[in-house]
Amino acid sequence: MELKFYNTLSRNLDTFQALTPGCVRMYTCGPTVYNFAHIGNFRAYTFEDILRRTLEYFGYTVTQVMNLTDVDDKTIRDSRAAKLPLQVFTRKYKDAFFDDIKTLNIESAEVYPAATDHIQEMIALIETLMEKGFAYKASDGCVYFSIAKFEKYGQLARIDRDNQRDGVRISNDEYAKDAVGDFALWKAWDEVDGDVAWDSPWGKGHPGWHIECSAMSMKYLGDSFDIHTGGVDNMFPHHEDEIAQSEAVTGKKWVNYWLHCEHLMVDNTKMSKSLGNFFTLRDLLDKGWTGREIRWVLIGAHYRKKLNFTFDALKLARETLNKFDEFFKRMRSIKNEGNGHSAAEAVRDAKLAFASALADDLNISPALAALFDLMRKINRLADDGQLDATGAEAVLVTFRDFDRVIGCFDVDSVKEDDAVPAEVTALAEARAAARKEKNWAESDRLRDEIAKLGYTIKDAPGNVWQIQKI
Repeated sequence: MELKFYNTLSRNLDTFQALTPGCVRMYTCGPTVYNFAHIGNFRAYTFEDILRRTLEYFGYTVTQVMNLTDVDDKTIRDSRAAKLPLQVFTRKYKDAFFDDIKTLNIESAEVYPAATDHIQEMIALIETLMEKGFAYKASDGCVYFSIAKFEKYGQLARIDRDNQRDGVRISNDEYAKDAVGDFALWKAWDEVDGDVAWDSPWGKGHPGWHIECSAMSMKYLGDSFDIHTGGVDNMFPHHEDEIAQSEAVTGKKWVNYWLHCEHLMVDNTKMSKSLGNFFTLRDLLDKGWTGREIRWVLIGAHYRKKLNFTFDALKLARETLNKFDEFFKRMRSIKNEGNGHSAAEAVRDAKLAFASALADDLNISPALAALFDLMRKINRLADDGQLDATGAEAVLVTFRDFDRVIGCFDVDSVKEDDAVPAEVTALAEARAAARKEKNWAESDRLRDEIAKLGYTIKDAPGNVWQIQKI
């Protein structure tokens, strides 16, 4: 089955072909560690996690690099406001980020490079850009990339080059969407930077935000790699500038597939502290929600559509996951013998529907629908006494497989009060044997023994039974 992704670069649904068969090299824009990441950030990180897990589901080995931006305008500004050294200030938010992705069951990247550990790699790239004539040192002491020298500038964001203003320089890391100008590769030190500075051939200063990602991605993934992801807000200027400086250095195509996720809204409104609808993951955990409930909401909409985050959605996530928990519990309780044939068709159909949906640009809605459909069909079989232990285990195996991508289920989790004592199970199996031999007196005696231990047996046609707590 072919994987297809919507490639922002081509504006088409492109069939995925890895540069190295069976292996995917992927760069994902990580956090700027000046504060706790908010749920809008985690919408992007969970999308990237679904992408990674899908690639693995289809048999690829993934090498993922996710950067930690620990030096830029915001980290310098806020570390100085906190009167803390930059590394001490950012350490708190790095640690929080790793705690948060663990809570959301986001798979770890292979490398989490911090910008401050790769300054020399950035300086080397800038030197090459200077040597090739793509960069220049301006009168303000900063080094800028000349977009006029890179003919393909604007290819990702579809910037109108005819309307650009020649000679405009932009030193700050983020600027208006329609602003097109030479961007800073190296920023000359001034008093607002405090003690944050490194020596360079152009004087003391620090790198611009955009050069950081080029240097770190190319160090760990090579001059060209398969996939680069991020939010739509990163497309311009950040990703556009990354392409320009990277391809100017190597003369090669830098990235083959660009995937961008849409914004997260809260109650159909842009998230804002002033509106009181701004939430970090920790805010939601403090309100009693769990990581898997939050994850279920964050993955619930296609990545190229805006996601509307609501507390009603969290309530529904809790109810839905509890239903799946009860379903898995029911599957584990089915003990009667059989060949599993009755469940085989439903399992096969669900697997095909799930894989087909994911292969179609991570189409999460029909993928989730396949899970609900399988649960409904199997519950119906169990209600009719047509499901045996072999079939039930096949269903559990299938959901374990689905959860390699979804990452929200506790298929094998048994709460202490849900665990059936071995003594009860043994009595239930003996009772089933007695019923099979039509020894009704012994069957009734064993049923009463089971009841004394606080359990009952639910019988169905075909000598099918389930243990339930009274």
